[in-house]
Amino acid sequence: MARHKVEISGVNTANIKVLSNQEMNDLFKRMQEGDMFARDELVNGNLKLVLSILKRFNNKCDNMDDLFQVGCVGLLKAIDNFDLSHEVRFSTYAVPMILGEVRRYIRDNNSIRVSRSLKDIAYKTLKYKEDYISKHGVEPPTEDIAKELGVTTFDIVNSLDSLKEPISMFEAIYNDGGDTIYLCDQIEDKKTNSEDMEIKLALNEAIDNLSEREQHILDQRFVIGKTQMEIAEELAISQAQVSRIEKSAISSLKKVLK
Repeated sequence: MARHKVEISGVNTANIKVLSNQEMNDLFKRMQEGDMFARDELVNGNLKLVLSILKRFNNKCDNMDDLFQVGCVGLLKAIDNFDLSHEVRFSTYAVPMILGEVRRYIRDNNSIRVSRSLKDIAYKTLKYKEDYISKHGVEPPTEDIAKELGVTTFDIVNSLDSLKEPISMFEAIYNDGGDTIYLCDQIEDKKTNSEDMEIKLALNEAIDNLSEREQHILDQRFVIGKTQMEIAEELAISQAQVSRIEKSAISSLKKVLK
């Protein structure tokens, strides 16, 4: 059977060697005795493990070369920390470490800045879903996930939305060989009436009249998406103080909108 050559980061995947369990054990023993060539062989012999994991992320990263290198970092960490005495397969130990490196890279290089707390909820949700599906064969209800993680259903939906890649307004969505239709062409343009404009102007003025600390807390809470605890740690004040300032600022804005 012909072997198709695929190059990623200069590596010809058709020539990657796959090690047997005995070969793996022998190489780990040699490496632990100080043989660095054995370490190189372990890396080269487990590259297909990295590639198999990267298949899950084909649609989440434009540069698979970069992602492959990140996966190899996880592989190296797994090799350097693996203990033969635990009597588990190396792949069982390595997969979570490689996945962790890849997910961190994708999370930290997302084109839209999302708060860490929101990302944490998203990845905990995905992990819960994965475990639930493997056990029950169906996806769990959003309400059950929210209860399990101690958050609201809105937090679950919002966190998963934060992982989606943004789409350009000028993304082509249809082309029949003639004029191209772009996403912006399909978005309804609702004209702003004078009453809406007056409300916006009044609201902007009200925001300008808030103190810098009030503006900062509202921005961090409702634009950035941080929790009150995260803001409290940043400002070196208590969460109760953050809550009071937030409520006071919102109350001031509500008076404008009445």
